[in-house]
Amino acid sequence: MAIITLLTDSGDSDHYAGAIKARIVSINASVTIVDISHKIMPCDIAHGAYVLKSVFRDFPKGTVHLVGVDSAGNRDDQYIALQLEDHFFVGVDNGFFGLISDQPHQQVVQLIKVDETTFPEKDILAPVAAKLAAGEAITVLGKPIETFRKMLNRQVKATRKIIAGHVIRVDNYGNLITNINKTDFSILTKGRNFTIQFGGEKFRRIHTNYYQTEQGDCFLIFNSLDLLEIGIYKGNASELLGLQYDSPVNITFDEG
Repeated sequence: MAIITLLTDSGDSDHYAGAIKARIVSINASVTIVDISHKIMPCDIAHGAYVLKSVFRDFPKGTVHLVGVDSAGNRDDQYIALQLEDHFFVGVDNGFFGLISDQPHQQVVQLIKVDETTFPEKDILAPVAAKLAAGEAITVLGKPIETFRKMLNRQVKATRKIIAGHVIRVDNYGNLITNINKTDFSILTKGRNFTIQFGGEKFRRIHTNYYQTEQGDCFLIFNSLDLLEIGIYKGNASELLGLQYDSPVNITFDEG
């Protein structure tokens, strides 16, 4: 079963998502189209990349992911298709795809631009996605190139004494998702006591589920992505704690 996913910043109150789907099925009527999200904040590459990175590996290998985030791009931006971790991606070469994986790409091609288009998701990306899903080789759909633009994620700084991270996403619930992962924490903890600091708060416990705190209290868990998440049970942590994207979160370890 061929699958194409859609991730755009076009919202769901206009015709854009429907027009992209219509173009796809007019070329490949047998494809299954899955909406990941059309509510990425406009032109917010970091938001879009976080969402796609969090979910694309849950789809079968060979899935085609059409990315329409900041697709108008800049004047010199090109459109590309690439194979990465045995998945296919089509979108604008604006740095987005460097944020979704640290693995080397398998193939990448530069797509032919459609002159005077104001809707590249429909006119450029949708036909390529439909053809990839139908089994056409990526190398016949564009000009092979060596590499593509890559933005870099915020990196965690970890020593024996401290893990210094940041908030990388405030989700729909107001929970604060950090870039501190469970593996690093487990390696560095080794039974030692620790203190998690953010804003003016300090905590010495990580929970295993949201409901282990009382309503209105703060919880800290490693979520389904194995990333440290900070929230207020049945409340909005971002508003109540005054933290936003890029706010620092540190874990210090006691000597032992």
